[in-house]
Amino acid sequence: QVQLVESGGGLVQAGGSLRLSCAASGRTFSDYAMGWFRQTPGNEREFVAAINWSGAKTLFADSVTGRFTISRDHAESTVYLQMSALKPEDTAVYYCAADNLAGRAHLQVSAIDYNYWGQGTQVTVSS
Repeated sequence: QVQLVESGGGLVQAGGSLRLSCAASGRTFSDYAMGWFRQTPGNEREFVAAINWSGAKTLFADSVTGRFTISRDHAESTVYLQMSALKPEDTAVYYCAADNLAGRAHLQVSAIDYNYWGQGTQVTVSS
């Protein structure tokens, strides 16, 4: 069983930065792509960013491109989401997710392709 534990959320002013962390355990971390999604009340979970198993490929939603980066540390079995130039519309609960398939060639943007999820961490950006 895979466990994902997010941390790093909080309250920040617009224009500020936060770094989210997601610590993984329960299977070989380096075999699987990882993703970040976010969700606001009444809305579906929205893709934010993904990183492939090796860390060589990344993908971002248009809304965060140029402001967010994603990285992973295999020694720590942790994936990070560095968020900069935050906007009030970035306010959401952010979830870390692990891909269903090991070594997938293409990064996935649909939540259905990720079968393990963290508990979520709240990010609030004030104007």
